[in-house]
Amino acid sequence: MDEFRALAVFVAVHEAGSFSGAGRRLKLSTSVVSHHVSKLEAKVGASLFFRSTRSLSLTPEGQAILASARAMVDAADQAFDILTETSEQPTGALRVTLPAFGERSPLHQSLMRFVRTHPLVAMSIHTSDYPVDLVKEGFDLAIRLGVLSDSAMKSKRIGSFSRKLVASPTYLAARPPIKTLEDLQTCDFISIAMLPDAITLVHRGEQFTFEPENIRLEVHSLSSAKLAVLEGLGIQHLPNSEAEIEIADGRLVEILPQWSLPELGIYAVWPDIGPQKKLTRRLISFMGNGGL
Repeated sequence: MDEFRALAVFVAVHEAGSFSGAGRRLKLSTSVVSHHVSKLEAKVGASLFFRSTRSLSLTPEGQAILASARAMVDAADQAFDILTETSEQPTGALRVTLPAFGERSPLHQSLMRFVRTHPLVAMSIHTSDYPVDLVKEGFDLAIRLGVLSDSAMKSKRIGSFSRKLVASPTYLAARPPIKTLEDLQTCDFISIAMLPDAITLVHRGEQFTFEPENIRLEVHSLSSAKLAVLEGLGIQHLPNSEAEIEIADGRLVEILPQWSLPELGIYAVWPDIGPQKKLTRRLISFMGNGGL
């Protein structure tokens, strides 16, 4: 059993690209991961990884056992999937990463409902407005927004979300009224580092795209952008879920409401490194069938 465990750790190290990444994925300390690999190397009688301070790659001996070791791990995953499928209640653990833009997000609420609906499922939720490496960090699933660019991942569109262009009454009171697109282009804007600055607006089949010239402040999260807008520093588009309460109570005002921003997609994304967990597929199905 110790040798089987060591083979599973070996596969995790290869897929994560580091001992620390495998540790996060397996919820083991780096020293324990290193111990398992060292024991396996002693059993094989050869080093399995070329190690350097910046990279980790397989030796010929590591390459020779990888396919068989991965097949063992895949077979074990499939066995647990069969047990999960025949059980009245799904069981298992999932690691999920998604954008960190607020507690009111339907994404967060959907994951909470899934956990509440399935009491034997444990879930670790990571939130970040920057994409993470799913394989190296050991995630089963990511929820990403907008336009996908990572062709090394598998994905499925599970929904969409709308946005509003907003500013605070304080900002609007300090400048001439915004009645036209030309007026809008003279405004101050909040930039979000990981998003393109270009803004596209649509009205009755007409489309207008511009890139703001007056960037008052650049931030690195949607939450910070929302705070800057509320503080009267400029304009930004926010998901409806992040702006609707503030618009209703007057703390935010929608700009040029006759113009709308195109809806963006919500995607479930997962690594293409082997059979997908049935529990992961169950979560994707839940979110795509009204869970959002």
